[in-house]
Amino acid sequence: MKKTALAVGIGNFMEWFDWGLYGFFATVIGVQFFAESTPAVGLLSALAVFAVGFFFRPLGGFILGPIGDRYGRRVALSIAILLMGLGTTAIGLLPTYAQIGIWAPILLVFFRCIQGLSTGGEATGANAFMVESAPKHMRGRFGSINSASSALALVTASLIALALTANLSPEELSSWGWRIPFLMGAPLAIAGLYLRLRLQDTPVFETLKNENRIDRSSLWSKIRKDIRPILLTLAIGAVQGVGYYYLATYAVNLLTVSVGLERETALALSCIALVIYLGFCLLAGVLIDRFGRRKPNIAGTIGFIVLLLPAFLMLDTGSFPLIIAGLVLIGACQSLVSVSTVVLMVELFPASSRASGSATGFNFSTVLIAGPGPFVAAWLAASTGSAVAPAAYLIVVSLFALPALLRWLPETKGRDLHSSELIAHTAGHKENS
Repeated sequence: MKKTALAVGIGNFMEWFDWGLYGFFATVIGVQFFAESTPAVGLLSALAVFAVGFFFRPLGGFILGPIGDRYGRRVALSIAILLMGLGTTAIGLLPTYAQIGIWAPILLVFFRCIQGLSTGGEATGANAFMVESAPKHMRGRFGSINSASSALALVTASLIALALTANLSPEELSSWGWRIPFLMGAPLAIAGLYLRLRLQDTPVFETLKNENRIDRSSLWSKIRKDIRPILLTLAIGAVQGVGYYYLATYAVNLLTVSVGLERETALALSCIALVIYLGFCLLAGVLIDRFGRRKPNIAGTIGFIVLLLPAFLMLDTGSFPLIIAGLVLIGACQSLVSVSTVVLMVELFPASSRASGSATGFNFSTVLIAGPGPFVAAWLAASTGSAVAPAAYLIVVSLFALPALLRWLPETKGRDLHSSELIAHTAGHKENS
């Protein structure tokens, strides 16, 4: 498990490090790859491209999910990390709008789509690999490594962004400085691929293969069979995804553009909050192993509904302690939702269609609801002139998801992950192996 945790965690770190970089440098990218505009319009343009990448996540899930079900979780994860390394390195090498005109945003969109394909398989594939490999009573703890490693990746990305912002002039940062962390994608991808190829596949997939239970039916057949867990995954993934991107990338842009902080200050405050969130994720893993998956997920969703508006009011004050407190409130709710979602996306599905089903539900939640989140938030802030207005989007998403979770989300603690049967979807039901 230590070897598995290291390989999956490092690969997951690389994926979210690359993905987070775009969010942290969105304002710089907006200036470099789009025609001259105000900072707010440039940010909206860059975040629109951020959202476009999400539209390719379902396609990545449709391709890599069935590969994970047929050929193994390891194969799918290896392809995912190669695609992410390619997309990220290419963005670091792209000419700007001033150099090649309209081809600059076109190529930026193309390589964001490559990243989207990659993440469409990585997010759910890494969850399946980690949770399927973990002891039954420690699935929450090991699943929390994926959430924590993504937080660590964003802390690292923010520290690099902070160091570059502090040590380079605005002209140097805009012309070449922002490219440095993107170009780190190549060695990170190679290291992650090496570690993943040295792993054996999960015990669950090896059992399926040895017992000749590999499901070779069409993706559509799997979707029809697993429609209920797919819809549940869409609901929990929507709340988890919007909350994650608010905390992980949009917060810096909100503090910079709407609250008016210096970029270095916003990055430093975000970094502190993400370190605290990382600790919350590890704690959430322990709580989920003890109390189950259903209650923590619902508690985090209710937390967003109740606490998000006060949290954004704290951010709008411009006071450093209150900003940290607001981000910590968001991070506490997000850790419960995030870690429980990691485990639920594995335990809700039969072994033979797990990679395909979880990728379908989670990626559609991303493309339809979570991916546009930073853009919608920036639009709300720009159109209303209020730094508090973006809270409305996540509150509404949580309000829509909560009734479905209360009615249909089962308790999956103790689920036999080798089973190819659907779990009973009655609220509060607990299935033991």
